Amino acid sequence: MAKFTPAYIRLAASGELRQRAQAAHERLKRCEMCAHACRVNRLAGELGRCRSGARARVSSFGAHPGEEAPLSGWIGSGTIFFARCNLACIYCQNFDISQSDDGQEAAPEQLAWIMLRLQEQGCHNINLVSPSHVVAPILAALVAAVEGGLRLPLVYNSGGYDALDTLRLLDGVVDIYMPDMKYADAEIARRLSGAEDYPQVNQAAVREMHRQVGDLQVVDGLAQRGLLVRHLVLPGGLAGSEAIFRFLAQKISPDTYLNVMDQYHPAFHAWDEPLLKRRITPHEYATALQDARQAGLKRLDSG
Repeated sequence: MAKFTPAYIRLAASGELRQRAQAAHERLKRCEMCAHACRVNRLAGELGRCRSGARARVSSFGAHPGEEAPLSGWIGSGTIFFARCNLACIYCQNFDISQSDDGQEAAPEQLAWIMLRLQEQGCHNINLVSPSHVVAPILAALVAAVEGGLRLPLVYNSGGYDALDTLRLLDGVVDIYMPDMKYADAEIARRLSGAEDYPQVNQAAVREMHRQVGDLQVVDGLAQRGLLVRHLVLPGGLAGSEAIFRFLAQKISPDTYLNVMDQYHPAFHAWDEPLLKRRITPHEYATALQDARQAGLKRLDSG
C-alpha cells in the first residue's frame, strides 16, 4: 500500500499546528467557531447554540464499518462522535447523540488518547463526526496526538454549517472533508434545522473545503485526501436535491465524490412536519440519482 503522510504532520513539524490550536482557543472568548456566531465567552462558561464550553463532549468512539467504502476500508473508520451538534435538525437520525448531553467531556490529552487508540486498533483514518463547534479542542488534542505518534488521515465529517474563518484554521490540517449538503432553500433550512442562511453558508464552506483539498483521491481502495459530499434525499423534494447537484457539478467539480443517501426515516421531531412523516419512495430516490447524473456528476455513491 502506498505510504501516506497526513497534512497536519508538516504543520506540526513547523510549530504552525500549535499556533493554530492557540488561535482557535482564543476565539472561544467570543465564539464564532461555527456559522451561528453566537459570540459568547465559552472559556468563561457562557453557552451558545451548541451548549458547549471549552472542552469537547465525546459520545462514543470506535472502528466504524458502515461509512463510505473508501473510509471504512476493511477494518473501519476511526469515528469519534461529538455531542451537542451546532444544528437543530428536527428529523435528526442521530438525535440521541447530537441533541443531548450524552457522553463525557474530554480534556485534550484524553481526546488525543482516543485518536491514538483508534490508530492502534488499525482504523484507516480519524473521523471527527459533528466537529464544527469543537474545532478548538480538536486542534489542541491533535497537537498532543501527533507528539504521541498519530499518522492517520483526518476526516472532518460535518453538517456543512461551517464558518469560513474556522475552515481556514484547518487549511493544511484536514485531509478529507466530508460535509453534508442538506438544503437548497433558505425557508426549508430555517424550518427543519434552525438555520435560514444554511444554503449560502453551506455552499461557501464547500467551496473552501474543495479549494483546500480538491477532489477525493483514493489509493488502494482508501481515501487519502479530498472532498466527499453527503446528501440525504428528503420526502417531497424538501432537500432541493436537483439544485444542489447542479451547484456541485458547475461550481465545485463534476468529479466531486457524492453519496446520495436513501436512509431517511421519521425520527426525533419529524412528526411535526407533515412531509417528513414518511420515508422516501423508491421513485423519489431513483429520481435523485438521475438528477445527479444529468447534472454531470461522475462519481456517485448510493445507499
